[in-house]
Amino acid sequence: MIIAIDGPAAAGKGTLAQRLAQYFDLAFLDTGRLYRAVAYEIYKSGVDPNDTKSVVLVARSLEPDKIEVIDLYTEKIAEIASVIAAMAAVRNELLVYQRNFAYNPPSGKTGAVLDGRDIASVVCPDASYKFFVTARLDVRSRRRFKELQENGRKSTYAAVLADIQQRDDRDRTRKVSPLKTVDAIVIDTSGKSPDAVFLQALEYIEGDQLN
Repeated sequence: MIIAIDGPAAAGKGTLAQRLAQYFDLAFLDTGRLYRAVAYEIYKSGVDPNDTKSVVLVARSLEPDKIEVIDLYTEKIAEIASVIAAMAAVRNELLVYQRNFAYNPPSGKTGAVLDGRDIASVVCPDASYKFFVTARLDVRSRRRFKELQENGRKSTYAAVLADIQQRDDRDRTRKVSPLKTVDAIVIDTSGKSPDAVFLQALEYIEGDQLN
């Protein structure tokens, strides 16, 4: 079983993906962490995020354990990750890792759950189940602002709102693997709890399996 979950920033796709992976005992990959890990290495080494050749070299040398680096969720890293995610050459480098994870899950798992921006459209177009998780811009901005506050990050709601808006525009308009719904079940999490979102997805999957 392969479950593809796409959606914009702070929509709740990561939470849903982890819940489904745990419930069905599947491997889980937050593909955004791959791009953030590359962004982290770029930022740390002083590489220009707009220098495609240099960024590709960093992506090519990325080690899996780099994905577990704790400090990947800063606004600066998110900004760089969004920039390099629009580069076709970088996406191609990381695509191999993502597909291998999906079709050859680690730890003897029988399937995988991947969340990101182009899972259903590019990484796993033949996924067993496809979900597109979204929410209103103001809701997503409040969530991210609260998350930053809880992690001791200094920011303002206005800055977070502007950042997410910019990332949305970049993700949806980029020429390579733009964010879009592809044959997916759309779940709007704006007024729903994580439990309600999980149950909605689970109901669909288990209902399909019964048929």
